[in-house]
Amino acid sequence: MKAIHVLIVATAWLLFIQCSTGRKENTMNAEADSLISQFVNKVKPLYKEMALSYWNASITGKDEDYQKSLEAELKYNEVLADKELFAKVQKIRTSGQLTDTLLIRQIETIYAYMLPKQVDTALSRQITELQNQIEKKFSTFRAVIDGKKYTDNEIEEILRTSTDNKKLEKAWLAVKELGPVVAEDIKKLAKLRNQVAQLQGYKNYHEMKLMLDEQDPIVIEQLFDELDQLTRDSFKKLKDEMDEKLAQRYNIKKEELMPWHYQNRFFQEAPSIYNIDLDGYYKNQNLEKITIDFFASIGMDITDIINRSDLYEKEGKNQHAYCTDIDNEGDIRILCNIRPNNQWMGTMLHEFGHGVYDKYIDMNVPYLLREPAHTFTTEAVAMIMGRLSTNGEWMKAMGIINDEEAKKVNEEGFKMLRLEQLVFSRWSQVMYRFEKALYENPDQDLNALWWDLVEKYQMIKRPKDRNMPDWATKTHIATSPCYYHNYLLGELLASQFNAYIVKHILKSDNYKTPNYVGNKEIGNFFIEKVFKPGRIYYWNDMIEKATGEKLTPKYYAAQFVE
Repeated sequence: MKAIHVLIVATAWLLFIQCSTGRKENTMNAEADSLISQFVNKVKPLYKEMALSYWNASITGKDEDYQKSLEAELKYNEVLADKELFAKVQKIRTSGQLTDTLLIRQIETIYAYMLPKQVDTALSRQITELQNQIEKKFSTFRAVIDGKKYTDNEIEEILRTSTDNKKLEKAWLAVKELGPVVAEDIKKLAKLRNQVAQLQGYKNYHEMKLMLDEQDPIVIEQLFDELDQLTRDSFKKLKDEMDEKLAQRYNIKKEELMPWHYQNRFFQEAPSIYNIDLDGYYKNQNLEKITIDFFASIGMDITDIINRSDLYEKEGKNQHAYCTDIDNEGDIRILCNIRPNNQWMGTMLHEFGHGVYDKYIDMNVPYLLREPAHTFTTEAVAMIMGRLSTNGEWMKAMGIINDEEAKKVNEEGFKMLRLEQLVFSRWSQVMYRFEKALYENPDQDLNALWWDLVEKYQMIKRPKDRNMPDWATKTHIATSPCYYHNYLLGELLASQFNAYIVKHILKSDNYKTPNYVGNKEIGNFFIEKVFKPGRIYYWNDMIEKATGEKLTPKYYAAQFVE
């Protein structure tokens, strides 16, 4: 009897513990749910105000609009800096009692938003104000050649089309005059960002940024080393071919080629060395209509995004391109500066790739998870779309060229795309490694570091005795820090998506020039498997659910590396 009594007591005690633990879990889930609602109610209107004011400043370039953008961002940051709220997040996050995976994802998201702001308010404000000032300088800078102002588009046009060596050098040097205007501010900003990271226990800002974005810095480093080895020999071979053709174009010796001979400011895009004039195919085309028609053909309506967007050049307007989701509730906008050429056709497809990703996230997904699974997953969608501008089958299907022209574009256009990918891959190495080193030691000789990396990875030589902050003229270093590596990860995933589509949807083996036009199953694949889940899943889990494999460089290598 005694043994039975003990067993009954032990069983009752076990049930009590289980019920008690269950109540704690339920209580913690409820506490998390309440805190998430509190956080969303605070940040939702402030985020919208911040996004709108930044959009307006990008369009006008006016001092008063940049001031409004700054004030809106500071108000938003006040919520993220709330130490009492952050303590509650920390308590829930470390409790080990959350059982609802959606709540866990949202608490982790809030933590990643708030952690960098858990510093002295004056430091946070200083960073925000300085970044705002730098963005304004980038947005309003215009290169000056012989007393005349030039837009970025006009500088790119000179670099892309001129064969006058002196004119090319002048254009390249003129646009680099931005460097001394912003360099000291960017170094100061890097040090301030490092202060924030070190206060939170990280070595530097670069490490913190990656880790809070669910990326292991060691894994990213290993991947970039692997990609360096994969692409180096193929790039060197193509670079030799490129240099021969460019030397003939400019009537100089190969060893006389300088950075301004590679047809853009950073050698981040492939120069035109093949027997094809893609710009000529687009010069009389309506890029806006082509973009609308293509996305409609795969079951994606972008007319609402078009109507809210600002697509053409204006005085004072930001000269780059970006997509923004103003409110996570459907107000998606694109900023471009369209000209009828291949670069802007690719850019339109790219930016609206971002746009459709944001648009088709399921509105039933919680507000905080209503964004892409990762920065680079939205880049992958943008990139797979942007690649189409050099695809002869796509151009033919869109009515831009005929059958005969398509054959030529398919051959020469893929060569161009392959060169584009290898050029961009090597350029991404420069950006990734420069930013990593910048945050490891902002006081080192950054001018020398930049050109050492350019010579090593891009294999172009620095101008003689050049000691200028050319690195500072790349806007991403200041305004989108520790982000650029995601572009290359996006290219890897774009090739993985393409491989899946070609094999499983098109039932083809044509990985080079697949025709997506009119195939709504492709649109459905993206909407259902990639877009709708938003950020519900960890990024590599989403990729595996969509393609059957986690992220791998093998499809990129198979497509572009010989």
